[in-house]
Amino acid sequence: MNFVETYGRDPEGVWAAPGRVNLIGEHTDYNDGFVMPLALPHTTRVAAARRDDGLLRVRSASVATSEPVEIPLSRLAAGGEALADAGWARYPAGVAWALHADGAQGGGADLYFESTVPTGAGLSSSAALEVSTGLALNDLYGLGLTPDRLAALCRRAENDFVGVPCGIMDQMASACCTAGHALYLDTRDLSRRQVPFDLAAEGLRLLVVDTRVQHALGDGAYAQRRAGCEEAALLLGVTALRDVPYAELAEAERRVDDPELRRLLRHVVTENERVARVLRLLDAGTPRDVGPVLTEGHASLRDDFAVSCAELDLVVEAANSAGALGARMTGGGFGGSAVVLVMEAAVEKVSDAVRAAFADAGHETPRLFDAVPAEGARRVA
Repeated sequence: MNFVETYGRDPEGVWAAPGRVNLIGEHTDYNDGFVMPLALPHTTRVAAARRDDGLLRVRSASVATSEPVEIPLSRLAAGGEALADAGWARYPAGVAWALHADGAQGGGADLYFESTVPTGAGLSSSAALEVSTGLALNDLYGLGLTPDRLAALCRRAENDFVGVPCGIMDQMASACCTAGHALYLDTRDLSRRQVPFDLAAEGLRLLVVDTRVQHALGDGAYAQRRAGCEEAALLLGVTALRDVPYAELAEAERRVDDPELRRLLRHVVTENERVARVLRLLDAGTPRDVGPVLTEGHASLRDDFAVSCAELDLVVEAANSAGALGARMTGGGFGGSAVVLVMEAAVEKVSDAVRAAFADAGHETPRLFDAVPAEGARRVA
């Protein structure tokens, strides 16, 4: 089944938005902090055409349904609760809602999605779905949205319509990354820099290990971490935890009595510092030295932020024991994927060690692939 078979006409175009993997800077984006993601070659593609009857129709090749989901745009005014039972369709519907709430004068559309971004793997399949939708509607209706504005509206869709209190990193990565680069992003003002990231030239590879442990950020644990960070910022009298200087962390910790909030504070402040360290290492042309920073970041996510899981910890332990330069979980956590920085000559040994460790533990065989920094969202046809 494709667009023509579903809707009985040709699409007006095809748009693609990538998933992302985050090199460093985890759970810092909703704290106004710093991140460094890169876009993956895996994309969500949407074939689309306008409608003049105020109807949004969506269908995905990944969902076994005989008919597209039909959503009157008038129904979107009620917000996400009106589509609580619409499943994945809430994401494109949320984007249409956010565009209209922002004053966009677009109309309905027929949308048909195909995706190679693994779902539930911490690789931003939801952001790829949102950004591809937003870009298609932007172009179809000549809305004139810049990539960062489009990302902000897609984040609003996920926060206020779908109900996931994510930061803006995923949408910005999908909308704004460029091939061959990692995106250094200040999530407060959205200033950014494309950082050259050619690991092959240094004899290095960045592997993604999808543990196949499905994660669901809407289950409350993610929101709980965010609320804790906001409470800690309030106690310290700052707008966000990004405003706590690394040099003043010890003093800030003394001012926070709750041990759980203290751990959240410590992770965010030290993680922002790790992003700065990685940026300095890449600028200095020493990407091999990034490895230990990744492993340090994983320990912080595991012990202070408590968002890792046994499978992610096993990836890091097995990979490092087999000779990787460093490894850490990536994404929101509670499952999903890890990244492993490894010398080209050691890729096979490290990969085999990770697979063997999972087999010995009785886990499902993980999926391994290279993270090659790819192009951000664009029109492809």
